[in-house]
Amino acid sequence: MQMATATASFEAGNFESGRGSPPDTDVAIVGAGISGIGMAAHMQMLSPDRSFTLIERRADLGGTWDLFRYPGVRSDSDMHTLGFVFEPWTHEKSIADGPSILEYLGRIVDQRGIRKSIRFGTSVAAADWDGAAALWRIALTGADGTSSTMTARFLYLASGYYDYDEPYDAQLPGRDNFGGEIIHPQFWPKDFDASGKHIVVIGSGATAVTIVPSIADKAAHVTMLQRTPTWYAIRPAKDKLANTLRKYLPGKLAYWLTRFKNVQMQNLVFKRARSQPDKVKDFLTGKLKEALGDKYDAATFTPPYDPWDQRLCLVPDGDLFNAINAGKAEIVTDTIRTIDATGIALNSGKHLDADVIVTATGLKMVMGGKIALSIDGTPIDFSQCYYYKGCMFSNVPNLAGVFGYLNASWTLRADIDSQYVCRLLNHMKAAGVDAATPAMRPGTEPPEENAFDLSSGYIERARHLLPKSAATMPWRLNQDYLYDKAWLKSNPIDDGILAFSRAEAASSREPMLEAAE
Repeated sequence: MQMATATASFEAGNFESGRGSPPDTDVAIVGAGISGIGMAAHMQMLSPDRSFTLIERRADLGGTWDLFRYPGVRSDSDMHTLGFVFEPWTHEKSIADGPSILEYLGRIVDQRGIRKSIRFGTSVAAADWDGAAALWRIALTGADGTSSTMTARFLYLASGYYDYDEPYDAQLPGRDNFGGEIIHPQFWPKDFDASGKHIVVIGSGATAVTIVPSIADKAAHVTMLQRTPTWYAIRPAKDKLANTLRKYLPGKLAYWLTRFKNVQMQNLVFKRARSQPDKVKDFLTGKLKEALGDKYDAATFTPPYDPWDQRLCLVPDGDLFNAINAGKAEIVTDTIRTIDATGIALNSGKHLDADVIVTATGLKMVMGGKIALSIDGTPIDFSQCYYYKGCMFSNVPNLAGVFGYLNASWTLRADIDSQYVCRLLNHMKAAGVDAATPAMRPGTEPPEENAFDLSSGYIERARHLLPKSAATMPWRLNQDYLYDKAWLKSNPIDDGILAFSRAEAASSREPMLEAAE
């Protein structure tokens, strides 16, 4: 319905008076989180003669880090790679909490004068590519429900990949019978007090693993209820090498060396997990046994899949296992028969008494921030598009989006996507063209390959929404940062695939496709 309404508003001629005039902004950036702020900063450095506007639906910046306020919320990777390539992370802790990350982002925005270019409290309802004018016509909705419009030459989707309004509903049986409080981490109450309460956290992913030790000291007892065990990686919250290097080296050099080290280690661990999974299993299991001692139980801590078939769950300083050793928390592996008035009845016959149930059961993925996107009034179906160079989409002009790495830090891809799009913008200006389209003619589609080679539930549930990926570049969302970084730098912008056109020649998709021949 949203798609039809938005498209109808464009067809009604709301923008007719703007035809022939320059766009309101060169690049409209949707989202003022890590990806959007990174793109704005890269444009200042690499494409300073182009204007940009960030459109942020929330009242403040930060995206994920402004939304999630559950206890202990933190990064699930180190900040020397989750931080930007251009802005050193200088805090002592490498595994950072949410407020520290928000401070980092806010400092970047204010020091670089980006805040004045952010339209807060504004969401993008729809965007239609006008082929004749070679620009995007964007329908906006304010926090008060008012409608407005703007135009942009290029649209950059930096809104992440999950639904901010609606988390995944695990359809827990009997939840209406519960006499206590049920909380989803995405909507954590500000005044929640865990003191003296018996709390069951349903889930075994990064959110559950973060919440459990964060509330264990105050709660009477915390139980993490998992259906399937997870592979854990224990590492210090502080990076000793990074903190030592900062004492003796210039900040940027210390950051670069630490970032280089961590990227290499991430890459090594992932590839070793794929090539020698049994050795990685033995290593991770050994660390768990060290952390838990006689509380280690193979059935609780041995997943039925290999490491990195799903994301490893980071446990900084072993905090989860410290809570278990102290008797403040436990992990139960079972399935839910029903939720009743006093807790959760399990299929094993056991009952978990609870005052509070936390449903850390996963997120709901969306594509394109739920924006009704279209080309000359025809809706864009991303599931029928191929990724192009990891950030653009086949036969869709002047559109890029960030989908961060699944096996490494999100910002690594956000950085190289931003750099690539800036190079593209500079090329387009130098060539005097207005539109760039990754051209793929019907019948020339390459064989598909699963770019999301992980079995995580949130990915499995969303595969039907996601763009296609081929076995090789450029039609691939690759999962190898080191390869991608080098390839994007060396591969030319004008690669014989990307079709360029001017506004007067861009009245339909066909001329743009012909330009690539």
